[in-house]
Amino acid sequence: MFKARLKWHMLGMAVGCFVSGVAAAQHAHAPGHAESDPAVAAYLAASERMHQDMAIAFSGDPDVDFARAMIPHHQGAIDMAQAVLDHGRDPEIRALAEAIIAAQENEIAVLRGWLEERGQTAD
Repeated sequence: MFKARLKWHMLGMAVGCFVSGVAAAQHAHAPGHAESDPAVAAYLAASERMHQDMAIAFSGDPDVDFARAMIPHHQGAIDMAQAVLDHGRDPEIRALAEAIIAAQENEIAVLRGWLEERGQTAD
């Protein structure tokens, strides 16, 4: 069962990295007026929140630190995917966003469970 979960985690991480990179690229390349666009504003807010929340206090345990940092990373992917659902129109991208949300929510649950099993918190 763990291997099956791991497979989905790896897929979700790859998708999450892609979505995160898109938002970061938009922030770096967005014209000055683009931030007034609701979709761009949603991407920027999600990206900024994700990066702020990923700035964890490191414990010195690389496994725990990875799990703690990945939770806000995955939440950022969820927030960016939700922005697509709120503002996007392309059916394929909307379907991908829905799949990303489902995968990332699952991964967050697994990461939180892994931390809890070891007496750790996500904070």
